[in-house]
Amino acid sequence: MDEASVKALTFDVFGTVVDWRSSLIREGEALARAKGITHVDWAAFADAWRGLYQPMLERVRSGERPWTKLDDLHRQSLDRLLGDFRIGGLSEEEVDHLNRAWHRLDPWPDAVAGLTRLKVRYILATLSNGNVALIVNMAKRAGLPWDAVLGAEVAQRYKPQPEAYLRTAELLGLKPAECLMVAAHSGDLVAAAGCGFRTAFVPRPTEHGPRQATATKPERAFDVTAADFVDLARQLGC
Repeated sequence: MDEASVKALTFDVFGTVVDWRSSLIREGEALARAKGITHVDWAAFADAWRGLYQPMLERVRSGERPWTKLDDLHRQSLDRLLGDFRIGGLSEEEVDHLNRAWHRLDPWPDAVAGLTRLKVRYILATLSNGNVALIVNMAKRAGLPWDAVLGAEVAQRYKPQPEAYLRTAELLGLKPAECLMVAAHSGDLVAAAGCGFRTAFVPRPTEHGPRQATATKPERAFDVTAADFVDLARQLGC
C-alpha cells in the first residue's frame, strides 16, 4: 500500500473502537442495583441484544422493512429481550435510558490515544451502522476525535451494502482508494475492499468476552494488520 495515497481512515465502531459487551454489562448491572433486579445474567443479556443486531439490519437491507435508524432497531430488540429475560416494572424513561446504553459505550484502552495520533496526519471518519446521534453522543462522552460522522444513516444503507462505503468516500471528496477502512471484522473489510477501499485489520480478542470463540486473525490478507490503534498509528508513520 502506498501510504501517501491514503487521505482518510474510516472506522467501524462497534467492537473495533468501543467495547460494546462490557459496556452493556455495566449498564445492566447499574439498572439491576437501582431496581433490585437479581435474576438476570447481564452478560447473556448483552450477548442476546447484540445477537439480534444483524437479523434486524437484514430486514432493512433486504427491503422487508423501510429504512429504520439503529436506535429504533435497538429499541425493538430491547422490548423483546425485556420479555425474554422477565424484566418488568420499568418506566418508559428507564427503558429509553437502557436503550441509549449504546450511546455510552466505553472505548478500548488504546482507542483515544491511537486516534489522536492518527488525526495529526489523516482525516478520521466513522463508517458505522450506528445512527448519527448515537455516534456523536458516544464520541462526546468517550473523547473520540472524529473529523466526520458518516456511514449507514447518511447513506441510508447498512453495511456491507456498497453504498455505505461509496457514499462515505464521496462525502469526504475522496476516491475509495484514498480511504483506509479500519475494522476488527474481516467481513467488513472484504466488503470495503470490494468497493476499492484500502483495508486495515485490528483484532479485538475480547470483543465477545474472555472466552471469545470468534476468529481474531484476519480471514485473508489486508493492506495493514495492527495489534491495536497505537500500533496502527506507528505503522502509518504517526
